Amino acid sequence: MKKAVIIILLVLLLDQAFKFFVKTTMCLGESHSVFGNWFFIHFTENEGMAFGMKLGGNSGKLILSLFRIVAVIIIGWWLNKVVKQKGSPGLIFCISLIMAGAIGNIIDSMFYGMIFNDPAGMCVNQVATLFPKEGGYAGFLHGKVVDMLYFPIIETRFPQWFPFWGGEEFVFFRPIFNIADSSITIGVFILIFFQRRFFKHNEEMNASGMEA
Repeated sequence: MKKAVIIILLVLLLDQAFKFFVKTTMCLGESHSVFGNWFFIHFTENEGMAFGMKLGGNSGKLILSLFRIVAVIIIGWWLNKVVKQKGSPGLIFCISLIMAGAIGNIIDSMFYGMIFNDPAGMCVNQVATLFPKEGGYAGFLHGKVVDMLYFPIIETRFPQWFPFWGGEEFVFFRPIFNIADSSITIGVFILIFFQRRFFKHNEEMNASGMEA
């Protein structure tokens, strides 16, 4: 369990440190190139779903936040069970990444609305203030999630003859996300690709335990 806790804490520390840096040093909508035209730090916020997707309204935001909390509890229970059963280290690693990412975005939803203000306008030399005198911009569980990683690797237009989207702009990869989203995605993909190996290890451990 110690290794799982270390993984979760490291991801959370990196995720929250990066979000605090962006939130307190960049204006909403501000963008800085990291590598040419295919990797930018672009400050945006969303209502809490991964990769900039949203569930509209205050009720939608509350439902989403509560769903995330329930999901983290279930993932935590699963992680504890796998660790106690001496499951595959790879499976523990994946579950830890998924849990860390979920917690990272929950922290934004829970507290960012209470501890940050929300400067009006798009980059008017104003950045968010931590613990502003006038109070935060939203209540508990209604904070916005900070996103900043943008990889527009391909920017072009569909040819005019292309069905439905002819002449429209095409960007790959368009969504803007954060380290927490990345942690969830990496954990899920590794879990999918190596699930047979992970669960085979678990079956072998269970079998050896029954024989003992």
